[in-house]
Amino acid sequence: MVRLSIAPKASADVRIASYTERFARRVEATPPGSCPLAVQLSLLQASAAQTCGKCVPCRDGLPQLAKLLEQVVACMADEAVLERVRVLAEMVRDTSDCAIGYEAATVVLQGLDDFADEYRSHVEAGRCGRGVDQTVPCETLCPAHVDVPAYIALVAEGDYAGAVNMVRKDNPFPTACAFVCEHPCEARCRRALIDAPLNIRGIKKFAVDQAPADAVPPAPRSVDTARTVAVVGGGPSGLTCAYFLALRGHRVTVFEEREQLGGMLRYGIPAYRFPRERLDEDIRGILSSGTITARCGERIDAERMREITGAFHAVYVAVGAQAGKRLRIEGIDAPGVVSAVDLLGRVGDGAYPDYAGQRVVVIGGGNVAMDCARTAVRAGAAEVSVVYRRRKDDMTALPAEVNSAVAEGVEMIELEAPVAVEAGADGRCAALITQPQMIGAVRGGRPAPVAADKPQRRIEADVVLVAVGQDVVAAPFEEYGMATNRGCFEADEFLAASGLDGVFVGGDCQTGPSTVIRAIAAGKVAARNIDEHLGYHHKLVCEVEVPLARENDRVPKGRVEMVERPARERKQDFLEVEIGMSREEVVQECGRCLRCDHFGCGVLEGGRRYA
Repeated sequence: MVRLSIAPKASADVRIASYTERFARRVEATPPGSCPLAVQLSLLQASAAQTCGKCVPCRDGLPQLAKLLEQVVACMADEAVLERVRVLAEMVRDTSDCAIGYEAATVVLQGLDDFADEYRSHVEAGRCGRGVDQTVPCETLCPAHVDVPAYIALVAEGDYAGAVNMVRKDNPFPTACAFVCEHPCEARCRRALIDAPLNIRGIKKFAVDQAPADAVPPAPRSVDTARTVAVVGGGPSGLTCAYFLALRGHRVTVFEEREQLGGMLRYGIPAYRFPRERLDEDIRGILSSGTITARCGERIDAERMREITGAFHAVYVAVGAQAGKRLRIEGIDAPGVVSAVDLLGRVGDGAYPDYAGQRVVVIGGGNVAMDCARTAVRAGAAEVSVVYRRRKDDMTALPAEVNSAVAEGVEMIELEAPVAVEAGADGRCAALITQPQMIGAVRGGRPAPVAADKPQRRIEADVVLVAVGQDVVAAPFEEYGMATNRGCFEADEFLAASGLDGVFVGGDCQTGPSTVIRAIAAGKVAARNIDEHLGYHHKLVCEVEVPLARENDRVPKGRVEMVERPARERKQDFLEVEIGMSREEVVQECGRCLRCDHFGCGVLEGGRRYA
């Protein structure tokens, strides 16, 4: 009699699973500054360990490729070895039976092209290329290079004012980033090797909740230089530049078109995510740093730019991306179709919409689309739907924002591309017509949608909010003489505007729409380079003493997550939705920090990244 067993054939599979999870965490925590060829080698060796041995190209070819790549990594290879790598990888790719072999070889071939400079450096110079130095992950991946381990240690000790000023050493918007930063600093946190990355943003939020930014005196200002700098744009990038220039002793005038400072922090992020009074704390802290004059309600045209550049020693243009992109579809100009940027701009000035009983459809899949959808819920809409031409997993919005919107009753309609807005008998928007999509081949790193062979869909809508991106209002500055490329201002790596002496440019108007922290980083860099342009080399001081590192706590612990008020409550108002950590929670979370600035590569030369 032949019996069947329910036991797995491979008895070690369950135990192996825990090791593969650790392996995945190690890949997730790959240190910034790693040699790309060493990373390629480790992936290739892992692939070789997975071969089943059935086909010769995978079984024998991958180990041979790994040996050749070991020579390259050890700087003991020549051009002939590189050629052998390419030929062998092409053979393995083209003749392996399954993806274990051909995908591994494809990655090797891609690396030969993507890291051609690094291969050349290993072969010709016998060393890694420029920039291959492991650095403190959280500092390096923060665009403003904030000293994260230091302010976490200060929060742990209860020195919240010290933590705020430690953040402000590199970023004058500690409150804004505590609320809305996309926290790239957490992406490769070394704590992931043990359990999960630290909740860095949550720790920062606890600090600013205990020590408001406008109640913490900024760093001392340098001696007055009598040099004048104009900052065109009062958003995060412009105000950051003004802050650091003022601390260096320069006299700064900020020109802002709107009636209040803050840029997209005020006019692009709803109050339930970032209360206006908390934004004002950061702004008051910035304005208290020195001789900063804010001139709101002044629109800058070409003639005014000529006057400003003639009257000031230097100019920083940081006007952001304030115009909403338009969809080129039939009926887009019908009453009831509103730009997301316009809607959130009015909300920023306190003019909340009334969508009571109406059906609202939002087009887009980014954070702005989620902001519009959640705003519409709070404005009393009977139904709110988000229409996106890709899958929900492809949305650029933060997963937490998508999940929060769904919890508040927003319907996600995936794989539908808008083709027209249908108007009713009164000429107003009555429905959005969409064409079903199917997900196709990956292009530019993302799966691309293509039209599916399905009938069009009619989605009834009284209001359509278009959230498909933002544009720079560049025409007045182009007339003045500023060069643009694809709608954004041109600048070199030091943010000096192309062809204009003393004019610098940065933030969304130079990069295209990006994140708050990247705009802040640009303002910081611009301030440093403007200071050099004016003939100075000021060094800013931070008088906060960093606590000594304690012994690492290596016991695995769960990550403390930020939670929101229950959806049934929060969707009724525009009050802050997020609930901060308790002192007990923040102490535990701070205690998970491994202090890589002390125990890791941060103590090595080149191991810290400060701008």
